[in-house]
Amino acid sequence: MTRPSAGTPYWDPAELPPQPQLHGVVTADVAVVGAGLAGLACAYHLAERAPGLDIAVVDAQRPAAGASGRGTGLLGPRAGPAVDRAVRRFGPLAARRMHLASVRAVEDVLDLCTRLDVPCGLRPGEQLMATRSPAGLVALARQARAHRELGLDVPVLTGAGVRDRVGVPYTAGLLYRPAATLDPAALTGALARACAAKGVRFYGESPLLAVRPGDLVGPELVFPHGRLYAGQAVLAVNSAAQAVGLPVGTVLPLEVYALATAPLGAPAYEELGGRAGHAVVDAVPMAPYFRLLPDGGVVAGGGTAAVPTGLGPPRLQALRERAWGRLERWLRSLHPGLARVRVTHRWSGRIGMTGDDLPVVGPVQGFPDVWYIGGCCGHGLALSAAHGAHVAGALLGESGPGDPLPWHRSRAPLLPVRGPGRPLLRAYVGTLGRAARRRC
Repeated sequence: MTRPSAGTPYWDPAELPPQPQLHGVVTADVAVVGAGLAGLACAYHLAERAPGLDIAVVDAQRPAAGASGRGTGLLGPRAGPAVDRAVRRFGPLAARRMHLASVRAVEDVLDLCTRLDVPCGLRPGEQLMATRSPAGLVALARQARAHRELGLDVPVLTGAGVRDRVGVPYTAGLLYRPAATLDPAALTGALARACAAKGVRFYGESPLLAVRPGDLVGPELVFPHGRLYAGQAVLAVNSAAQAVGLPVGTVLPLEVYALATAPLGAPAYEELGGRAGHAVVDAVPMAPYFRLLPDGGVVAGGGTAAVPTGLGPPRLQALRERAWGRLERWLRSLHPGLARVRVTHRWSGRIGMTGDDLPVVGPVQGFPDVWYIGGCCGHGLALSAAHGAHVAGALLGESGPGDPLPWHRSRAPLLPVRGPGRPLLRAYVGTLGRAARRRC
């Protein structure tokens, strides 16, 4: 059966180290499954802090083939639910620590880009959460109040303040910093090359089939053409955890959509933020967002999401076409300079979502010496790198700072992804997308 096309990202394919298939019996001190940002960051920090460690990275395809290479390159400080909901759910102290942890995650990625010295189109700037709707204004007011009460530096912008930055008639906004935009595939590829330079071995086109507690020194990982025995294993596999029966709760695969345009005319590009590198995210869940490209074009994403599990190729492709069409119409409505610009790329990617909007980063229950990373809920560019570093420290016995964050846990809440409850879950996700489109 022909698979539907997920489109072609704007980002050029990264230069990658050799990745033969895993055949026969392979051993390693640490096995990392998943060559996205989380897995590669973990391998990189392990190799840097413990140079003699034998590390193997295995991917179902290749580095940057998944969400890490198919994102839109927004790097900004937010994690988990909106800050006002985080306060209600976890208390003010935890909500403040969550936000500050996300700020550190952004700073760590910026530092990583500097250390890797990679030409990834990095543009430090500001990330605006803005609104043009009454519902969005209410949401922003609640968040602004929570930020103020927690003593967090997230300034409020008037409509004029937003328009001065991006030239779009938003009503109000919040200003997040530090922030940046970059090429996520280039960063992921650079991280893979840095790992290889430190002696990390790579295996590609080797999907994980099973994980078994080892009889001798550690877990046994089963692949189509071989087995890997490791002292410790890190499974940075996001929603693929369900396929191998890992007891990490529900990390739901959501397909999200993006497009990129040809370069705009110089006046429109400058009015939309020009060289400042701003990114703008709407204030309601799953609403569209946009960022500018160094070459003068625009990348837009969001607005629609789909649960791809169980959908046949024709229906999945029809969903993609509708999503790309809605996103293009929204983008063209923002500014007269976008009305006729040519769309050059359309693509989709899959992210991991949890029922409570929090990631899962922790040891897998019932599997000694196995750790899991997944479910960044759309904030993966910053959080994935931070999670990889955190797990590397845990494997090396380094103590973490203070109390664990709410997402340092072994499992997410369970959701009805199979059986009679699945249509309800799919309908709920569709309702969120329709609500977001009405409010933009």
